[in-house]
Amino acid sequence: MLTALTIDNYALIEHLDVSFDAGMTSITGETGAGKSILLGALSLVLGKRADRSTLKHAEKKCVIEAHFNITSYALRSFFEESDLEYADTTIIRREIVPSGKSRAFVNDSPVNLDILEQLGSFLIDIHSQHQTLQLTKTDYQFQVLDALAGNDTILNQYQQLLVQYKANEKELVALRHQVSQAQKDRDYNQFLYDELVAAQLTPGMLSPLEEKVDELASVQDIQQSLLSGIQIIEAEDIGLVHLISQLRLELRTATQKSKDFRELPQRLESLMTELTDIHTDLLDKQASLESDPQALMTAENQLQTIYQLFKKHQVDSVEALIEKREFLATQLNDTDQQQDRINYLIQAVETAKSELHSLAMKLRQARQQTIPDLIDKMEQIVRRMGMQNARFEIQLNPSDTFLSNGQDQMDFLFAANLGSPFGLLKNVASGGELSRIMLTIKSLLSKYKKLPSIIFDEIDTGVSGAVSDEIAQIMTQMATYMQVFTITHLPQVAAKGNQHFKVYKVIYNEGTQTQIKELNKDERVAEIAKMVSGKEMTPTAIEHAKELLN
Repeated sequence: MLTALTIDNYALIEHLDVSFDAGMTSITGETGAGKSILLGALSLVLGKRADRSTLKHAEKKCVIEAHFNITSYALRSFFEESDLEYADTTIIRREIVPSGKSRAFVNDSPVNLDILEQLGSFLIDIHSQHQTLQLTKTDYQFQVLDALAGNDTILNQYQQLLVQYKANEKELVALRHQVSQAQKDRDYNQFLYDELVAAQLTPGMLSPLEEKVDELASVQDIQQSLLSGIQIIEAEDIGLVHLISQLRLELRTATQKSKDFRELPQRLESLMTELTDIHTDLLDKQASLESDPQALMTAENQLQTIYQLFKKHQVDSVEALIEKREFLATQLNDTDQQQDRINYLIQAVETAKSELHSLAMKLRQARQQTIPDLIDKMEQIVRRMGMQNARFEIQLNPSDTFLSNGQDQMDFLFAANLGSPFGLLKNVASGGELSRIMLTIKSLLSKYKKLPSIIFDEIDTGVSGAVSDEIAQIMTQMATYMQVFTITHLPQVAAKGNQHFKVYKVIYNEGTQTQIKELNKDERVAEIAKMVSGKEMTPTAIEHAKELLN
């Protein structure tokens, strides 16, 4: 409920500070006194856009602050999702600076107008004769029917499942498209992958393979070199063994004649030992070295394959080819996983369809059972407001589509007079009729669900007598379930408020101001008496006012 409202420097309001109680609050005042200004200020708190033309004094800031008790509105999750600090008494403040820019705050945290408008929709419902279009919308008509049918739990289950169903269906369509595109490339990617696997690639293999090919291709040349080396060592007269032996004899003679040459034979012996080892190695290698054309062909083919893969994939290393192979493996695996996901989603969508249809049938059954009771209640209430021959008819038409609230389409039909054919409510009801029907529906809803505080802005215009008494009584009954404000010109309605405010203008030297004050008992008698008889308060009018207040 709205507990307090403070307004500074807005339109004709210099300063206003007022507190409100639960139940029904009446607001009265002469035409042009500024009741609409009060609503305009409150609309800014609820998220309406503003500009500097609303400033009373152009050089000063406008501040509008509203306090709400929100303990019974279950809004904690909204505050968490909006990253706002929750408080049972929540303060909404709107500021408009002289430049025309505005700022909004919820519990001192800045918010944008979208968040403010969403929060405001939970807190205040401003209803006037010109704001009955909501009644003609099918979604709102379903809200009314479902509230009376007690469909909240089933409808919540349905809507949660519908969100998941649509998400799965959207993902399924997207995945099928992706897989269809990927499938066109899959065969080629599989061929490329198999080709890279067949190449048996390992990091660092290229240089050893190239060396192996060179060696296998040069076996005969190597053998010839080895034989020539062996001959150089073994040849008679000119071979290294023979020549070193001759050198050994010459040095032996020199050593015998001079001590300066004693270490030369030892060094020569070392040279002879090394030469012998080399000779042995040459003989061994020459004996083991054989030509292997098959091994050469295999190695050459493998090397040629790698060179071709370099060219095909536009890389220059085996390591890059290995990366390409792993990338293709991932792509192929992803395609397989996507198909698994598609199979899962197909099953999930089919299961959700079945569950959604089952829930939709439960909603339809509950609605069909409730329609006669809703029609009866509505016709009883509108008759009390002077629509004696009004009749309603509600038709549910099955739909194959999963709609936001089930598989039903609704025709809300109305006939104002006896003998008149039924027509769609939005097409055949007048503005005054829509206003009273809306009041009827709001009064019914207030008993079945928690509604925001409601402000009736002169919806009783054009009615009088017994009808005004009934409208007042209906508002009073609503006020037992919710906070009700009524801006009215009818004394019968104003007298029903347990709190009564008067809006009036005061003219000062510097201009005009709109002010509001809460009336005490005597002041209420005087105000209602004026509403009964005009500006003159006759004794009869005063007595009538007292009767209305009693």
